[in-house]
Parts: sequence; structure tokens; C-alpha cells
Amino acid sequence: MRVHSGDKQYKCHMCDKAFSQSGHLNRHMRVHTGDKPYKCHVCDKAFSQYGHLNRHMTVHTGDKPYKCHVCDKAFSESGHLNRHMRVHTGDKPYKCHVCDKAFSQSGHLKSHMRVHTGDKPYKCHVCDKAFSESGHLNRHMRVHTGDKQYKCHMCDKAFSQSEHLNSHMRVHTGEKPYKCSLCNKSFSQSGHLQSHVRHVHSNRRPYQCPYCGKMFKTNRDVRLHVRVHTGAKPHSCRHCSDRFMWFHQLKRHLLESHNVVTWLTCNICQKKFSFSRDFKDYVQRHKGVKPYVCSECPKCFCTAYELKRHQLVHSDVRNFACGFCAKSFKRKRSVLIHFKRRVCDPVELF
Repeated sequence: MRVHSGDKQYKCHMCDKAFSQSGHLNRHMRVHTGDKPYKCHVCDKAFSQYGHLNRHMTVHTGDKPYKCHVCDKAFSESGHLNRHMRVHTGDKPYKCHVCDKAFSQSGHLKSHMRVHTGDKPYKCHVCDKAFSESGHLNRHMRVHTGDKQYKCHMCDKAFSQSEHLNSHMRVHTGEKPYKCSLCNKSFSQSGHLQSHVRHVHSNRRPYQCPYCGKMFKTNRDVRLHVRVHTGAKPHSCRHCSDRFMWFHQLKRHLLESHNVVTWLTCNICQKKFSFSRDFKDYVQRHKGVKPYVCSECPKCFCTAYELKRHQLVHSDVRNFACGFCAKSFKRKRSVLIHFKRRVCDPVELF
């Protein structure tokens, strides 16, 4: 009758949970006491519930009696099969009441709800960080332990997270699964693709310089640009007292003054380069390779910078303004020419 009435008279004195049967309360209390009376005779694991032990035993026996009739997968528990079937049916019965998202598993919904509540119940006992999922805490703990269990079988590198190893393996395989839908370029990491789209194809500039008001695509671009105003020179030469605003200036200095790094020489015209990216772009120009395709017209270009400059033709964005009048321009060169004309023509200026 308690099923119909919803009566739960057996209450836990340590948390807010209540149960309709005393046996369920007794079972629940083991969560607080840590009691695990059901022990596996094969390994050292122990469980608070007999059903959990039975499920665990299938790890040793390898028994998977629950088979999917759509694909070849088999499962040790009926609940796992039921969950798996939603992959084929697309059923997502667990719906978030705050937003429109739906999930195939209750655990996924529970984790998602912490996005709205901001709840982070999994706390690191070493530092102050807290996490919304136990898996995230487990990953974080490797920062403190230094554990790197994911080892590359082709070189000596090891990683604390499996996804870092997967990304690293593409260095050996050369795989580039992340393809740009706007041009022919592909990337080994999703972050590199996102950065490419933001820098090459997007005209959105949400970041502003606090000194001159110039707009930029990324916060990093603003930080680099600010050096022009502050005069900061963060790159220092380890051989002498010279300091430089930009890394490429330091690298050229090391080449020319200290002969530290090796020049990259074009085998066609013997031109020398200090950066591999510049060298690669220059060689492509010799070969006539133009991998950067404009999304608005059929034109192709050798470098991302050339494509970026060309795309201003199709854009209405004008980032450069004259200091004397309200006129704005798409290119820096255009505003410089305009500025010189106004300064040289006092009639037009006044």
C-alpha cells in the first residue's frame, strides 16, 4: 500500500533520504558507515549490496547474457542493454526542466543540472578546486600525483589524460580529422580548427584595445598589441643584454648576432628564413600552391594572411579611422595615405 500512498516512514538520521521499507534504510545506512559485507572471492573488492557483488562477478566470468538484436554488442546487465538500446532508438526520456536539453541516461541529466545550479560536490583535498563530476576530479588529482598512465607506444612521452594521448598520436599518424568547411585546410586538434576559423574566416572583433580603441578577434591579440603602447619587451637574449618586443625579433637576433639557430634556406632561390611557417609559405609560392580559398568568390591564395586581406573586399568592417575626421577605412595603408594627404593640404585640413 505504501507504493500507492507514497508513505516513507523509515528516515535516515544522517541525510534527508526516506524509505518505505526498513531493509532499504538498512542498506542505505552502509553509504554512511562504509560497511561492505559482500566480498569477492576472486579479487579484493567488497560491496555494500549483494546485487552489486553479483554484477561485479561478471567481470571475472565474462558472462554477457544480454544481447542487442540490432548490433553485435552484449552486456552483463539488463540495465546496460536498455541504456544501449537508446543509441539505436534515439530515445532521450530524461529532460531538463530549465532548458531544452534531453538525455538518454539519468546520470547525464543529473550531471547537466549542475550547469544550472553551479553545484560542485567533488572537492580536491589538496587544493581548493571543486568539480561538478567525479571523473573531472579524478583527472585533476593526477596534477598532484604526477601520474601519467597513458603512454605512447611509439616514443617516450606519457600523459595524465587519455584524450591528450589521442591528440599526441596524431603527431605520429599525421591524421587531421578536423576539417574546415570554408577552405581545404584540416587540423589534428579541434582547438586549432576553432582558432583557424576565428582568425581567417571570421570578421567578428569583440576585444578592444584600452589605449587606442582598436578591435581584435582574440584577447591574446589585444595583449600582444598593447606592447606597442607600453613599450614592453618581454623577450630577452640569454647571450647578451638585448631585449625585444616580439619573439621573431629575438629569433632573428640569435641567428644574426650569435649564430644559435639554423637558417632555413630555399633550395630554389637560396632565400633564408628564420621561421618554418614563413619558409613553408614561400616554398608554396614557388610551387604555385594556393590552399586558402575565399568563401565568397573563387579566388585562392598562398597564405592565410593574403586570404585575410582579400576578404576585406567582401566585408563592410572598417577598423581604421582618421584622427582628424570621421572617415574610416578597411586597411591600415589606406588610412595612412588619407592622413598624409590631409596633413599636407592645409585647405582641406581646416
